[in-house]
Amino acid sequence: METRAVPSTGEKLPVIGCGTYLGFDVNIGSTSYYRLPGVLTALFSAGGTVLDSSPMYGRAEEVVGKLLTTDDRKRAFLATKVWTRGRTDGIAQMERSLELLGTDRIDLMQVHNLVDWRVHLDTLAGWKRDKRVRYVGVTHYTSSAFADLAAVMGSAAIDFVQLNYSLDDRAAETRLLPLAQDRGIAILVNRPFGGGSLVRSLAREKLPDFAASIGCESWSQLLLTFILTHPAVTCVIPGTGNSAHMADDAKAGASIHPDARDRILKWWSSR
Repeated sequence: METRAVPSTGEKLPVIGCGTYLGFDVNIGSTSYYRLPGVLTALFSAGGTVLDSSPMYGRAEEVVGKLLTTDDRKRAFLATKVWTRGRTDGIAQMERSLELLGTDRIDLMQVHNLVDWRVHLDTLAGWKRDKRVRYVGVTHYTSSAFADLAAVMGSAAIDFVQLNYSLDDRAAETRLLPLAQDRGIAILVNRPFGGGSLVRSLAREKLPDFAASIGCESWSQLLLTFILTHPAVTCVIPGTGNSAHMADDAKAGASIHPDARDRILKWWSSR
């Protein structure tokens, strides 16, 4: 899998990760739970490392913490979020996330949907100095919040921004992705399939004839490839609890064809 550098440190991250929303929010011991080790195996065997979660995702943090083996932990890049108001509650929630994930240090702690971001980023500056987190960031999942995200990116000391970006929602290209490049901020992309609606609608169509020539064997791979053609994007985190889907998604990170973006956009505009 290809890797891209985190601008603030130069550390290389694989370009495809896994989001845990819905897919990992399962009862421990359930049939769905016992399918999830296959998702982790598919991610890690393809060279991926990034696992993204949140307290908002129900049982997802706990499930990730229980499923990670000792070897998994050595390679996993664990990202989660703080999603509450107030310094005291924020600290308590982050401590709980570390406990659930079974770690004493998080690779990336993000302020979820910008909730009380000034307070939490102040706390996280101290946690970063104390090496309890390696990176800090902010997130949102809707384009209506992009003006607020831009304001934070322009003023706060952050390493990452997580945002929505897909072939049918390219608003991030206008301001946020160029701003990330200017400010040296890594980009994690959520909702790469439009929350699933985009890939479901395309599933009724035949894959374009040029897809194989840019290394794409499925709609998911084509949509992820498009996102990865933007140089500001560090890693895409499609959410899944299905090992076959994870394996398929991961293939999009193997090689990005140099003219993939132009060919995809030309096809999309002619539909």
